[in-house]
Amino acid sequence: MFSIIQAAGWPIWFLLVASVIAVALIIERTAALRPSKVVPDGLLQTVATELKRGSMGEEAFRRLETHSPLGRVFAAGLRNARGSREIMKESIEEAGRGVAHDLERFLTSLGTIASISPLMGLFGTVVGMIEIFGSATGAGNNPQALAHGISVALYNTGFGLLIAIPAMIFYRHFRARVDGFIVEMEQQAIKLVELAQGDRA
Repeated sequence: MFSIIQAAGWPIWFLLVASVIAVALIIERTAALRPSKVVPDGLLQTVATELKRGSMGEEAFRRLETHSPLGRVFAAGLRNARGSREIMKESIEEAGRGVAHDLERFLTSLGTIASISPLMGLFGTVVGMIEIFGSATGAGNNPQALAHGISVALYNTGFGLLIAIPAMIFYRHFRARVDGFIVEMEQQAIKLVELAQGDRA
């Protein structure tokens, strides 16, 4: 592995840093964007039961807020359940925007790595080509310098693509997962409003 890094030249270090960051972001988002953690099953039913019992107080709201992102949305709406339907919806939407922002955390960074990795690989290719042309002398080409320049160009191009492809796949996957969570939270929040306002049994 170290021999490959040596053959790829100094531009490969930028790609190695990008790959480490990408792997860390993928692991973090995989752990954070689990359905059981974001939109846990049965939370709406639990809240509906507590609403019928009339046991929803400030302590229950705090527990909801720390329970999950969906619980945070529910808590925001239930704090304003005694107001009008519009006030309750506005508080849910405001909390939902904050939750959506949290769910999208680091996705821009992952998408940026996916976009710039091929460019960093291209930069390495250019450096390799410069070394190739710089090795030419009046007496001809230096075979060793020529081989090094080609290895720099090819390794950096390949490594840039090797980083960009999985990073883009995971970026798209996480974006779709976040969009799905947001839709599900909206649907459950509408049901909560109907329950709190007495429109649904």
